[in-house]
Amino acid sequence: MASWLKRLGAGLSRSREKLSKLIPGNRAGEKLTDSEWQDIEDALIMADCGPELSINIVNKCKKERQDNLHQLKEHMLNVFPEVKSLNDDKKPFVLLVVGVNGTGKTTTIGKLATMYRQQGKKVLVGAADTFRAAAVEQLSVWVTRAGADIVKQAEGSDPAAVSFDTIQRGISRDYDVVIIDTAGRVQTDTSLMNELAKVHRVIQKAMPSAPHEVWHVVDAGTGQNAINQVEKFKEIAHTTGLIVTKLDGTAKGGIVLQLTHRFAIPIRYIGVGETLEDLLPFDASNFVDELLPKE
Repeated sequence: MASWLKRLGAGLSRSREKLSKLIPGNRAGEKLTDSEWQDIEDALIMADCGPELSINIVNKCKKERQDNLHQLKEHMLNVFPEVKSLNDDKKPFVLLVVGVNGTGKTTTIGKLATMYRQQGKKVLVGAADTFRAAAVEQLSVWVTRAGADIVKQAEGSDPAAVSFDTIQRGISRDYDVVIIDTAGRVQTDTSLMNELAKVHRVIQKAMPSAPHEVWHVVDAGTGQNAINQVEKFKEIAHTTGLIVTKLDGTAKGGIVLQLTHRFAIPIRYIGVGETLEDLLPFDASNFVDELLPKE
């Protein structure tokens, strides 16, 4: 746990540093002034929490009798819904992963495959991103390292057909986990989004209960564009979870709160670096602790 928290703290250090410049140090027993609360509101907005949520959090804090920073974490945590356990008791457990190019989607799938293999599970990955040869090659390297297996076809093959074949193999060869990698799609491209909808339908034909989870990989540094992506992908792919990557870069950690507030979709993992160990299971309390300036 100490190592996990250390990686989380290091990954969020830039976001925390920016917040610390505007959020006043906690003074036990002292009420904050209206000016200080305005600074906190501005800090949350600048951290990509979004104006609506930032104003809402600050207004709730100001209504508390204590009227100090102890309430800030509490009301930030209230943004996160209670997360239900994963629907991963099916065999195979089918996970569909979506997202636009450049979010770290393919690398994240490789990390997930490695994680499941380390749990002793038999993993099959479907390389349905057939429009970009480099994506299949990159995925193959990760899958080989993970000790998992891969289903891939020629460049330009029908992604839905690859997905169907992967599910069938997963069932017939008794795999525990099947992960489908989809093409990196721009949410404004209607034809590509229609193709994604087709992939989802074909997966259900191969296994009526699947996909059991649909995880959308989002780049934390894209701000409002991340909101637009999640809105469209949720409509088309029926997203059940988010993986927020690149929180260690120039990203502003508040985007995690804004995404949760807007869509009520659980954050399953966050990425705070390039290594396997930097893909961390999301814990709201620890996240907010490491995002806020230390007392």
